[in-house]
Amino acid sequence: MSALRPQQRERRRVRERRFGLRTLLPQILTTGNLGAGFFSITRSAGGDYDMAALAIVFAIAFDIADGRVARFAHTESRFGAEYDSIADTVSFGVAPALLAYGAGGLAALGWTGWVLASLFTACAGLRLARFNLGAGRYRGWFDGLSTPAAAGVVLSTVWFAGLLRDAGLAFALSPWLPALGVALLGVLMVSSVPYYSFKALPLHRPLRTPAGNRALMVLAFALIMSKPSLTFFLFGMGYLVSGPLLWLWRRHRGLELEAVGTTEMRSQPAPARAEQMAPRGDTPQGCPENEA
Repeated sequence: MSALRPQQRERRRVRERRFGLRTLLPQILTTGNLGAGFFSITRSAGGDYDMAALAIVFAIAFDIADGRVARFAHTESRFGAEYDSIADTVSFGVAPALLAYGAGGLAALGWTGWVLASLFTACAGLRLARFNLGAGRYRGWFDGLSTPAAAGVVLSTVWFAGLLRDAGLAFALSPWLPALGVALLGVLMVSSVPYYSFKALPLHRPLRTPAGNRALMVLAFALIMSKPSLTFFLFGMGYLVSGPLLWLWRRHRGLELEAVGTTEMRSQPAPARAEQMAPRGDTPQGCPENEA
């Protein structure tokens, strides 16, 4: 037994080191998200709006990765959720607002332009705070426009304007249009309009054959890389209007989305359902997933 103890201690140290790396990796990715957001702010302040928009794209990629890694490694924590919310507030609340303020010429509106841009930041913070309390009312849907999606609409619009300018199709635009647009994005973030969550897409499953799944991925990549400015803009605008349009269509048809917990509660007896629906004020909340 004494000969085995040093080996056991060594294996234990190796496991502890691995667990420490697994715990640290999501926080490193969240730090990358925060750093990309800060870099976007500096680029907007310097007038390099295309680079500022690209930095937000990297922030979105880091935000997607940190949540996936944390769930895959089973290292979710309340600290990680709070840190992720702070990083998202900077990258998807402050950075897009400054990008819209500079690229949209909101400074020409004076105090009004500053207020409308800051409304976006405030709504992003409120949206993230609400998300921390609960992911949403409906399975597979967000309550309101997610903060990465709102930031994506801002950056894709900046890129699309640059595409028109490079093609010689630039035209004079009133700063009121981007000012009201960024304020509308803020209102949609704190609204209760359901937006589809792409986490529900079974991307890990083949469509019919693995070859078909690969062909779809290649086609999507080709479309994005052929004209990224146009593709991102069309996709962003389509997703932006999809929430209100689908909500109006369901309301007209009298359709309802599947509420969270409906499937599980239907399969439980009445006492279990009553216990599950009872409020638990002293029960600590679980760690929410991130929005991306």
